[in-house]
Amino acid sequence: MANTDIATIRTLRGDVALQIARHARRLGLNQVAAAKRLGVPQPTLSKIVNGHVSDISLELLIRLAVRAGLPLSLQTGHAPQEAGAFVSITHTRSSRASRSRLSDEARDSLIRSENLLSPSQRLEAFLEHSQHLAALQQAGRAAEAQRVHNARRTK
Repeated sequence: MANTDIATIRTLRGDVALQIARHARRLGLNQVAAAKRLGVPQPTLSKIVNGHVSDISLELLIRLAVRAGLPLSLQTGHAPQEAGAFVSITHTRSSRASRSRLSDEARDSLIRSENLLSPSQRLEAFLEHSQHLAALQQAGRAAEAQRVHNARRTK
């Protein structure tokens, strides 16, 4: 595989895993219970929550996202208006009702901006965005670890 292929798959794995990890945390359950709810062994969920997904297939991560009821969309093609697209059935009327004018304007602006980029520029922007998300995830983990550490010290 070319380096961009590998980077794309790695980035997609990380992005889907991040959303699954957030979902698992929102459940408010321990990892054993959350893993049972998602239908995976606890060690697999632990890898996902901790961002160690290099040996977890993208297909499994997508299956878990679907089980979690997370909205998924996949667009193929160069121009969004001409692209083939898949949107998971979790996008229901209720998710449309929660959209705002601001989010609609942001999405439209993103589509307009995307049309100005070449495919390689879009891939570069996507990879850069994903790197920023990974950095934010790492910073969140560090902040949570610090919070737990501080909480233990005050006891």
